[in-house]
Amino acid sequence: MSQRKIFATTALPYANGNFHIGHIMEYIQADTWVRAQRMQGNQVNFVGADDAHGAPIMIAAEKAGKTPQQFVADIAAGRKQYLDGFHIAFDNWSNTDSPENHELSKQIYRDLKAAGFIETRTIEQFFDPEKNMFLPDRFIKGECPRCHAKDQYGDNCEVCSSVYAPTDLINPFSALSGATPVMKTSEHFFFKLSDPRAVEFLTEWTQDGKHVQPEVAAKIKEWFGVRTNPDGSTSEGLDDWDISRDAPYFGIEIPDAPGKYFYVWLDAPVGYLASLKELLNKRGEDYDAYMADPDLEQYHFIGKDIITFHTLFWPAMLKFSGRKTPTKICVHGFLTVNNGEKMSKSRGTGLDPMKYLALNMNPEWLRYYLGAKLNGKNEDIDFTAEDFMLRVNSDLIGKYVNIASRAAGFIAKRFEGKLGAVSQDGQALLAQLREAKDGIVTAYENRDSARAARDIMTLCDRVNSYVDANKPWELAKQEGMDARLQDVCTTCIEAFRLLTIYLKPILPAVATQVQAFLNVSALQFADADSLLGAGHTIGKYEHLMQRVVVEQLDALFEPPAAPVVEAVKPGGEEIAPTITIDDFAKIDLRIAKIVECKAVEGSTKLLQLTLDAGEGKTRNVFSGIASMYKPEQLQGKLTVLVANLAPRKMKFGISEGMVLAASHADEKAVPGIYVLEPFPGAQPGMRIG
Repeated sequence: MSQRKIFATTALPYANGNFHIGHIMEYIQADTWVRAQRMQGNQVNFVGADDAHGAPIMIAAEKAGKTPQQFVADIAAGRKQYLDGFHIAFDNWSNTDSPENHELSKQIYRDLKAAGFIETRTIEQFFDPEKNMFLPDRFIKGECPRCHAKDQYGDNCEVCSSVYAPTDLINPFSALSGATPVMKTSEHFFFKLSDPRAVEFLTEWTQDGKHVQPEVAAKIKEWFGVRTNPDGSTSEGLDDWDISRDAPYFGIEIPDAPGKYFYVWLDAPVGYLASLKELLNKRGEDYDAYMADPDLEQYHFIGKDIITFHTLFWPAMLKFSGRKTPTKICVHGFLTVNNGEKMSKSRGTGLDPMKYLALNMNPEWLRYYLGAKLNGKNEDIDFTAEDFMLRVNSDLIGKYVNIASRAAGFIAKRFEGKLGAVSQDGQALLAQLREAKDGIVTAYENRDSARAARDIMTLCDRVNSYVDANKPWELAKQEGMDARLQDVCTTCIEAFRLLTIYLKPILPAVATQVQAFLNVSALQFADADSLLGAGHTIGKYEHLMQRVVVEQLDALFEPPAAPVVEAVKPGGEEIAPTITIDDFAKIDLRIAKIVECKAVEGSTKLLQLTLDAGEGKTRNVFSGIASMYKPEQLQGKLTVLVANLAPRKMKFGISEGMVLAASHADEKAVPGIYVLEPFPGAQPGMRIG
């Protein structure tokens, strides 16, 4: 097979916070795939970038007293420790405010306009009367007009994946101020996705079985059909895409349109091309010539929450601006924690990757664990501490590393580090391992690292069965069995090398150690076609990996200390010790609106509250009030929140504060739980004091 030429990317993280574990999972998946491609001799450029534009960054920068550029740069400065820490090797990391992205975004827009895909319209748009600005989509929240999920953003629903206009939201509110937005007119620019040319192209491109997974294609197909609009009318086909935003806005100004900026989702995917161009410029290579190669393959790794932008808008932008369309959009599911707890950046739930590294937990434990679960489909995968420890200790230590540790010492001590000849039974075993190469390479190609890991561990089991059957530790004690001892141990070392080749995309650091130990150059898949051979000298074996211990996992998921509740007599308990006004000031009580309330599956006591405390985001709070209230009784009510209470990890997720409620100490004698409710007129975010 001739060498392939590949350009690969991951979704651009928004530059308003650190990486979370969802980012790391995606980068590990893509990095593993890229390494597997390179081990086949393929030429890969692997690039990423920060998504640097949009109103959220502008507002966050203003609050921090920084320019947006400096704010983004400070966020970017913290990326390297995550990437290096988990052995994720991008060839270039840029941001969407780069000169290359400004240039490419404007040129793509001009090309789309020349092709007749851009038109201007006067539209009504939400305006925050308190902040005196048009509201970006992500700062408008309300009820999804399609599935009626609460607390959804103004551009797309995270529950049903529908895309809509902010004006379609039911009961919208400003996430910046909590105010009900008003309508104002403004001239906007639209990408005509409804153009018959675009519809024809996207229908074929998304449904031809080549560019997206079958389950993704099935979801996309729904967007081409008949749907019911919020006003009761029906529409068929694709809607045009609003690609402009009004000043003030941090982004790329639209050519010949002062005060108008590209919507962040237009220039963000262009950032893939811009980061590549930046890389090629550094190398002195011609970007246009590189992209013009008809054999170039283009792969994007993304999460299932951004399918719309990558399977409709992005390919259409590329196609009708005269550019190469993606070879494949590789969609993965979400990472959940502890039996289905949804990862949430805003709510701070889940596994902290930097805490993981700070605890000196081996990054390749996580690379293997995630790799052993990712199967090339957009299915959610779950992390549990018990499963993590079992899988790592059993597979990596008990099955894989154990092979080398059981054989290397005998080769070093008894045979001066030299491998011997392998007899027939050993050759048969090694033949099985070598025959498995094509299937494992194919699994990596299909991003089915779970299949690759399963097949590799099956091979490990066969090798360990061979070791147990031949017992080198007993052969070493028997006179006249030196040749057989060298034979058996050589077979183990040869097998260990083959297994390392297969595991190298997932365990690059271990593979580097093994290469040094075996005195071999960088391992490629083609190296599995041959053996080291008799007479090859190996180096001194150093232990490659430690076991996971329960103390590390306990520390990783250690919850904040539970608050101590003092006894009081009124209501059955004593009044707490006297405090000063300074003591009281430490407690931050805020008015909060219950924007959503729902039952907690698996609990008869808890309700899950989504609270708006005027922070520009919502909080998640679990409250044991289910015996007294039905969810619909609380939704839309105002209440009192302890806003600065340390988050608490519970079985069902992280609780970010506490809703105040009254009850008697003796709940059997005096039953009832009564949630505090302020008088009408109070607004979310108001402090109580």
